[in-house]
Amino acid sequence: MTTFEELQSVTEKAQSEQELPDFLAKRIYWIIENQEKFHARNAETGDLAKMVANYDTYGQTGYLGMGVNNIILEKALNRLEEYYDVTAVRPSHQE
Repeated sequence: MTTFEELQSVTEKAQSEQELPDFLAKRIYWIIENQEKFHARNAETGDLAKMVANYDTYGQTGYLGMGVNNIILEKALNRLEEYYDVTAVRPSHQE
């Protein structure tokens, strides 16, 4: 199973079992759909999959908790999306 297949699997499970919010799932699915842009960040996408697998809306986060909440997940997504923004090929505007 590739990192992106694992990410898809844990995201689907987190949505159905852990109440992963749709707005976060949408961002994760966008990364999966654009995986060709993120192959250089395979370690980070693997870390993201682990975070999603440990997503916990209500508890077990923070001090001594192993869960991942919205804030932690959003920060990881922000880092990946910033990488995409920096490396995205922009069309040249010729006048």
